[in-house]
Amino acid sequence: MYLSSSLLAATTEPVETSLVVASVLLSLVVIYFASKIGGEISNRFGLPPVLGELVGGVVVGISALHLLVFPETGAESSSSLIIRFLQTTTSLTPETADSLFATQSEVITVLAELGVIILLFEIGLESNLKDLMAVGIQAVVVACVGVVVPFAAGTAGLMIFFGIPAVPAIFAGAALTATSIGITSKVLSELGRLNSREGQIILGAAVIDDILGIIVLAVVASLAKEGTVDVSQVIYLIISATAFLLGAIALGNVFNKTFVSVVDVLKTRGELVIPAFIFAFIMAYIADIIHLEAILGAFAAGLVLEETDKRKELQKQILPIADMLVPVFFVTVGAKTDLSVLNPAIPSNREGLAMAIFLITVAIIGKMVTGLTVFGQPGINRMAIGVGMIPRGEVGLVFLGIGSSIDILSKPLEAAIIMMVILTTFLAPPLLRFVFPTPESDIEEKIAAS
Repeated sequence: MYLSSSLLAATTEPVETSLVVASVLLSLVVIYFASKIGGEISNRFGLPPVLGELVGGVVVGISALHLLVFPETGAESSSSLIIRFLQTTTSLTPETADSLFATQSEVITVLAELGVIILLFEIGLESNLKDLMAVGIQAVVVACVGVVVPFAAGTAGLMIFFGIPAVPAIFAGAALTATSIGITSKVLSELGRLNSREGQIILGAAVIDDILGIIVLAVVASLAKEGTVDVSQVIYLIISATAFLLGAIALGNVFNKTFVSVVDVLKTRGELVIPAFIFAFIMAYIADIIHLEAILGAFAAGLVLEETDKRKELQKQILPIADMLVPVFFVTVGAKTDLSVLNPAIPSNREGLAMAIFLITVAIIGKMVTGLTVFGQPGINRMAIGVGMIPRGEVGLVFLGIGSSIDILSKPLEAAIIMMVILTTFLAPPLLRFVFPTPESDIEEKIAAS
């Protein structure tokens, strides 16, 4: 059997299907090793495993080992250690190596796209709308400032100081808007501050940040595909993205009972998770055809199903599927990022390094100012609120991955964004511990115990 270039317009040599399967399987072995080892090391240092998956991808990718490389990074089949290994151990010829390399890369990229769709569906399931509405105006203000300030400063700064074109500058500015609720909530929980006034404002604002960020991502990604900034198009995308989410939430009140009724009738394997994925993929498709991003549809589907009494069971069933596909996305993002473009020893790289420093500065200051916007809360720890909004984590990586997939970011800008994500994620846990002193009750307990 042969796989012709239906996935592959640039080549004409047919590739044996068995070789395609072999190359994809070896790629997945590399991805899973990188994600697991990186995740475990990251977890040992009290950092989110997703950061380890990203760094693991950098190690096995174009920046280091060349185990997992992609044509869009400028790599050729001869630079892929997997392709070279297959040439040594199978009947793969140099003539068909290029075809196999491109086809393998396409398959892994599709799996990564599927992974991010499932990730956003999972995030939607975890976003409790009732809790979101209960956090009040404080969290809304903090979230809005935390989106607007870094977005505006990042976009304007890249265009003015570095001469970056409008669309990629807007995309990079959008990557600065997100806040990782997972990282912040973990540290707050460890500090015993999760239910404090500061903790509740941070968590509420982080959830709103995610929703605003996903709307911004859908709008910016659509603009990136068009290649130009059209004000009427921007207004259309903002209105359609907001209407899509609000419509999905309204649909939830009607759809929830129907979904549960259908699930209760089904008796074969997958009676819950398969209908859920059907709904998520239909929503993703609808979002895509109205010129939004598929991930917005998946997120909206998660918000709808979050309201059903099957939510907890559904989350458990999706978890192993997400464990299989989501690491493909994060490792692929890391693998495609060429950090060598930030090497200061090469004069032409210094602009990229300067961009990285600029984005990191805007990312930190842009979130720190959110603490100053809290009003009517005497004695509240404003610095802690600002610090709690700093980490970008997995949400920032979603922005980076989408930008990479549509080829809108230059290599220096892509590397600068990934450095921003890594550094803000590393900085947040120790800074939170610093600005949140140990409660006196905890100190007294430790003294009594000793």
